[in-house]
Amino acid sequence: MKRLLIAVTFLITIGAVGAGFLYSWGQQRFTGPGPLDARKVVLIARGSGLNAIAQQLANEGVIRSPLIFRLGARVTGQATQLKAGEYAFPAQVSPKQALQIVVSGKTVARTLTIPEGLTSHEVVARIRAAPALTGEISQVPDEGELLPETYHYQRGDRRADLLQRMRAGMTRTLDRLWPKRAKNLPFDSKRAAITLASIVEKETAVPAERALVAGVFVNRLERGMRLQSDPTVRFALTEGEAELGRPLTRADWDVDNPYNTYQNAGLPPGPIANPGPAALKAALNPAETDYLYFVADGNGGHAFAKTLREHNRNVAEWRKVRDQNK
Repeated sequence: MKRLLIAVTFLITIGAVGAGFLYSWGQQRFTGPGPLDARKVVLIARGSGLNAIAQQLANEGVIRSPLIFRLGARVTGQATQLKAGEYAFPAQVSPKQALQIVVSGKTVARTLTIPEGLTSHEVVARIRAAPALTGEISQVPDEGELLPETYHYQRGDRRADLLQRMRAGMTRTLDRLWPKRAKNLPFDSKRAAITLASIVEKETAVPAERALVAGVFVNRLERGMRLQSDPTVRFALTEGEAELGRPLTRADWDVDNPYNTYQNAGLPPGPIANPGPAALKAALNPAETDYLYFVADGNGGHAFAKTLREHNRNVAEWRKVRDQNK
């Protein structure tokens, strides 16, 4: 009897030691570095269970052993918490870390930047070309409906939904800025404000000039002067569908089109692009100035003038700089 007890005790001890060894080995494999030598993005499809995910991660080289991943998920109580999506796994990620990533649901964040001043056709072209989006855009929005910004999205998001977020962004931005507008502006509608802002956006890329350019146009509107804005002529010729691809000519200024502000007084019928918040703010709060004219100064900015004589001198200087650059 004593010998039997000793034998049983020995077997139990051996089993415990073996189990401890197996646990230690498994723990080391579960928490130790994996085989990835560089960051990798993996798409886990909807409906994938623990077994399928473990095998996929092994096939993709994220982990070495599907078994270790499965056991780790079950031991930690996370076997039913794995989520589908597109995940980025860093180099040498351990099975434990890989499990935490898939459980977290923090999928890869993609971004699409829409610069200020793009036309709606140009915005839609960028959305259509953006990777990992789904669905089609059936109709190009009107100019001025979309807010230029950097948008975050995930694989599988719908293009139409992203477009709607851009519409909502423009609405929110204008609703926020409209109550803060200056008094006695020569327009009384939000659409007119977007129209002026779109012209300002296309006229200058210098932040400090936006309010000045808006002030010039407001002064001209108040005096009944034509805006004579080249970007409106380009829009008249292209309807915003593409770049003109050449400099404007004097003949272009004579084109019969309601958007041609060389031929038509007041603001054009609608926006010529999608302005950003800064241009909207400038249109609603233009600089108080006596300037009525401006022309490129040849250095990326503009020279402003109060009189036609002064403006003509600025134009002559700009032509000198232009000819020297040629």
